[in-house]
Amino acid sequence: MNTLGMITIVVDDYDSAISHYVNELSFSLIEDNILSPEKRWVVVAPSENGSKILLAKASTEDQRAAIGNSTGGRVGFFLYTTEFKQTFQKFKSNGIEFMEEPRQEAYGQVVVFRDKYGNKWDLIEQTTNTKSS
Repeated sequence: MNTLGMITIVVDDYDSAISHYVNELSFSLIEDNILSPEKRWVVVAPSENGSKILLAKASTEDQRAAIGNSTGGRVGFFLYTTEFKQTFQKFKSNGIEFMEEPRQEAYGQVVVFRDKYGNKWDLIEQTTNTKSS
């Protein structure tokens, strides 16, 4: 069996990124280890038993150009919740930018938001009869 363990999001600053994901999006800080004077191993996750995100500080011009646009402007990240209304309100009160109003789809309730860097995310509460992939 294979599972997706971690993805990378390129950021401009470690501490600012940690603050955003932990304080504004309510993720947990899983690891923050110094690897060199310029590089850290910073891992966050929406829950401690699922996929994780490595926050990688851009170190080249190409990497800086990719901040917030690693998926070419498409929604690239999907955050599932069992408490859509509460999570939406909490994110909104934390200053998260929503691209639209919440909408009902066949698979559940969904709304698109941007993280601090411009990456687009779907916040989704799946309907109970929807199978997870």
